[in-house]
Order: sequence, then C-alpha cells, then structure tokens
Amino acid sequence: MAIVPCGLIAWSTFNDTYTFQHNTNNLSIDKTDISWKSDRDHKFGSDVFPKNFQKGPLIGGKTLNESIPLSEQEDLIVWMRTAALPTFRKLYGRIYVDLKENDTITVTLDNNYNTYSFDGKKSLVLSTSTWLGGKNDFLGLAYLTVGGLCFFLAFAFTLLYLIKPRKLGDNNYLSWNRNSAGH
Repeated sequence: MAIVPCGLIAWSTFNDTYTFQHNTNNLSIDKTDISWKSDRDHKFGSDVFPKNFQKGPLIGGKTLNESIPLSEQEDLIVWMRTAALPTFRKLYGRIYVDLKENDTITVTLDNNYNTYSFDGKKSLVLSTSTWLGGKNDFLGLAYLTVGGLCFFLAFAFTLLYLIKPRKLGDNNYLSWNRNSAGH
C-alpha cells in the first residue's frame, strides 16, 4: 500500500512540543502561515491526505491527522523544506503577544525528537521578526553593500563614457568581411 507522505524526511518530522507561560497566563502559539505560501499552494496538494503514515512497527516522528490535507499540515511542510547547512532553524510558530524586556517566560518542553543517536543538538530560540526576517542584519547589509557598489560602478562607467567616449569600430576589420588568401 502507498504511504503518503513518503521518504525519510517526512518520516522524521519534528515532534517536540512546547508550551509557554507568561506570568501565569498561557501563551498561544499560532502555527498558521509558518510555511512558504508556494509550498502550501504548489508542492503539497489540498486534495492529498496522509495515508498509512507512521503505521508500521517503527515510528519516526510526528503523526499526521488523516482528515486534514497535506497543504494544511504546516509543521510537515516546514520540516520538508530541507536545510542547506548542518545547523539550521525551523519556524515552530508565532506568539502574537507583546513581551517586554525582562519579562519571564516559562517553557515546558516535551522532548520527543531523538537527537541522541547521532549526537545532534536542539535549541529553542525566541526571536523578534519583521516582514524582512529576523534579527540577523548580515543579509540586509550585504544587499546594501553590493547595491551601492553596483550603483558606484554604473556611475563611474557612465562618467567615463561621457568624458572619453569609445570610437565605434570599423566594419572592415570584422572577420566575415575579410577576403581570405586565394578564396
């Protein structure tokens, strides 16, 4: 029988769970829109449902709800987008509560995902993000630097062209206009 979704990446879907408390109030974790829209719309079908997944003697990771299509199971979609490097971050969810500096958050973790067998490490990162991304400024600075360099070079070459324009070539020197010896 077919297994949907199939493969080792799907079979090893991250299955740790977290609960957060701020003071004595539980913080809700919003897990909608954590995956790429293109993945939800094009890679994972809205008419494809999990079938025979995690039903064997070995259970690898998270189990999936068979009544929800794959395009709505965003934990799986996020996990299926493989990382290019061995150290990576995956978005688990969003907390839409304004937290202040020095606020205390209590995290309760259910450690289900086995990383001990391959000496792996897991970390929980609470971060502020905007529509531009997280707090890492490197990418933005790299874009500004390369853009500034391109702008400077465009200005320099335009100025060079205006000050000392290049003479147009003579068509007589083109190879197809030459009369080869004896032909």
